Amino acid sequence: MIVMGRGHMVQSGNRGQFAPPHPMIHHHGGGPGMRIEQNEAMMERVLIVDDHPLVRDGLRSVIAVSFDGCEIFEASSMEEAMATLDKQSNFDLVLLDVNIPDVKRLDGLRLLRNRHPILPVVMVSGSFDRSIVREALAAGAAGFIPKSIKRSAIVEALHRVVSGEIYMPDAIEDSPQESAEEADILTKIESLTPQQRIVLTHLVHGRLNKQIAHDLSVSMTTVKAHVSAILQKLNVFSRTQAVILANRVHFDGDN
Repeated sequence: MIVMGRGHMVQSGNRGQFAPPHPMIHHHGGGPGMRIEQNEAMMERVLIVDDHPLVRDGLRSVIAVSFDGCEIFEASSMEEAMATLDKQSNFDLVLLDVNIPDVKRLDGLRLLRNRHPILPVVMVSGSFDRSIVREALAAGAAGFIPKSIKRSAIVEALHRVVSGEIYMPDAIEDSPQESAEEADILTKIESLTPQQRIVLTHLVHGRLNKQIAHDLSVSMTTVKAHVSAILQKLNVFSRTQAVILANRVHFDGDN
C-alpha cells in the first residue's frame, strides 16, 4: 500500500498522459466525510485501486493538485484494497479500475458495495464501452471515468461525485439504445402503485422520508416501505438512482 498526501508526490516523467488542469467546476452538495470550503466540494481521503503504477501516478497527480490536503491511498489489487479499507476509515471515495486481476469484471465493485454500501465507488477504465458503463452504474457505481478524458474532465467528475451526484460520460447519452431504455424506465414506473408514484414524486422534489411522512400524514414506516418497493421495482439500489431514472423520463407524478 502506498499513501500520499499533499506535497509528497513521486516525480515521474509519465504524467504527460493527462492534459494541463483547467479551472475547476464547483458543484454543491454533501456526502459522507466531505467538507465544504468556500462552496467547494473537498475530498480528505481517497483510495486508488489499479494494478498499473503509471495510472495510479496520473490519478494521484490529478487529485493532489485539485484537492488540497487530500490523503491518497493506493492499492494494486482488490485484496490489498479491502485490507486498506478494513484498517482505515472515513474514505470519501474509491477509484476502482474495471480490470483488476484478482476479481472478475464488476465483482470488485459488487464486493465494495456489499462491504461498504455508503462509500462512493467510481469505476475507471482504459476503454469506453457503453454496456459496461451502464452495467457499472446499475451495480451501484457512483460514476464511470474513461482514462482517455482530459484532466479537467476528471476533476469535474470527482467534484460531482463528492457532491453527491452520479457522473456519467457525455458520450453515453448519444447511445441509439436511449429510447428503448427510456421506454423500459417508463414501464417500470408504470408498475408502481398510485401511492408509490406519489412517494416517487416527493423523492424527485428532494423530500426526505420525514418530510414525506409529514406531507402525506403517514408513518415513517409506511414511507420507508414505499421507498423500498420503489427501489426494487426500478431495479436500483439508492434514492439517488431512482431520482435519476425518473428525471430521464421527466417523471412529475402525472405521466
